[in-house]
Amino acid sequence: MEQKTRYGLEVWIVLFLGLGRSAVYSLLSIVERLTRPDQPLAQQTTQLNTSTVPDRPWLDLSYQLAGMLFPLVQVLLVLYLVHLSHQQARRLLGLDLRCPARDLGYGLGLAAGIGIPGLGFYLAARELGVNTRVEPANLAEHWWTVPVLVGLAVMNGLVEEVIVLGYLLLRLQERGWAWWVVVVTSALVRGSYHLYQGFGGFAGNVIMGVVFALAYRRLGRVMPFVVAHALIDIVAFVGYALARPYLTWL
Repeated sequence: MEQKTRYGLEVWIVLFLGLGRSAVYSLLSIVERLTRPDQPLAQQTTQLNTSTVPDRPWLDLSYQLAGMLFPLVQVLLVLYLVHLSHQQARRLLGLDLRCPARDLGYGLGLAAGIGIPGLGFYLAARELGVNTRVEPANLAEHWWTVPVLVGLAVMNGLVEEVIVLGYLLLRLQERGWAWWVVVVTSALVRGSYHLYQGFGGFAGNVIMGVVFALAYRRLGRVMPFVVAHALIDIVAFVGYALARPYLTWL
């Protein structure tokens, strides 16, 4: 099989094992939300990180850990596939600890540059009636709640940035796609699996995807973006869980 064809098939398989599958369900979710009688999108709520069995903490923790660990298999899969074609996949994608101070610095800057405007974008989308009310943390209160929320945030950063940023950009460029097409495709994929939140969530993540792809082209390392994504989600998840009684305006 020709290499470009093989890479194309590989991308479809990787995506539809995880994030692409989420995108399909996200599309179905927004259709369901838009067709609810007498309930506009802005009056609906999207709950993230919910407890499965809140009355049995040990079992709920087991569910949360499983939900955190299994998606990471996707990361192992793409690292294995890139290793087969290039060797030293982690070094090629920049998913290593060669320059932790620089990665952390860039990650903090990206998190601030995306996260703060992102909150304003979310509020504007709510005001325009094109987004649901998003509750990012709905775990029952236990000793492990905050550590699990942090773990979920790190998992999101690894899965999304390694696959949609590092892996997808690499493979699409290897297929000979123009750089701007690669950037737009990566951003649209990122936005598609957030569509369940509403059109604001979709548009905001598309913008984030474009910014991240352009910055990744310059930095050449995925680690700063994993850091940035994890920090954004930690602030959203843990911050919301701690301040929920005071955030009725969100």
